[in-house]
Amino acid sequence: MCTLRHAIAPALAALALWAAPAMAQSATQAAGYALHYDFGTTPTPQEMAHFVTVQPDGRGLPAGKGTPAEGAKLYAENCVACHGEKLEGIPKPGIGGDKLIGGRGSLTTGTPVKTIESYWPYATTVFDFVKRAMPFQAPGSLTDDQVYSIVAYILSEANIIKKTDTIDQATLAKVQMPNRDGFVPDPRPEIELYR
Repeated sequence: MCTLRHAIAPALAALALWAAPAMAQSATQAAGYALHYDFGTTPTPQEMAHFVTVQPDGRGLPAGKGTPAEGAKLYAENCVACHGEKLEGIPKPGIGGDKLIGGRGSLTTGTPVKTIESYWPYATTVFDFVKRAMPFQAPGSLTDDQVYSIVAYILSEANIIKKTDTIDQATLAKVQMPNRDGFVPDPRPEIELYR
C-alpha cells in the first residue's frame, strides 16, 4: 500500500537536489564570501594548446612525428637516469623509474611484470602519459615530435614496431599492443561520454 509519505518523499528529494546549488550560492553570499575572486586570467588558445587529452583510438593526438633513432638520443638525454640504459628501470625508492619493456606473458603468473610492453593496452595513451608526466624533473617540457620519438623508441625496443618505422597521429593509433585484449570494457554508462 502506498502512503502519501511514500509518494511525496521522492519529489522532496528531487526538489532538494534542484535547489541545493542556489541555496549554497545564497549561503556563500550571506557569509560575505565573493562568488568571483577577480584574479587570474582566462587561458589563451596558445596556452591551452600545450595540453592534450589523447583517447585510446587516437583522438586528441597532436600533429608531429618521430622515429626510434631520434627517440634513442632523446631517451639518453631525458629518460635514462630513471629508466636505465636498456629500459630496465631503476628500482630505487624515490629515485628510480619503472621498467618499460619485457614481461610479456607474466601477468597471469605469480610474479607479474607490468611494463608498457606487457600491460599497456594502447600506444596512444603511452604518448599521452609521456607528454603529460615526463621527464620526471620537467614534466610537459617535451615537444610533440620529441614525445613521438621517445614513444617510437620504447615501442621499437619492445619489438612492437620496427626500428625503421615513423610514428605520427595516424600510425600510432594503429599500433597493436601485445596486451590490448587483456582488458574488459567498463560497463558504466558514463564511461561512454569519454569515448
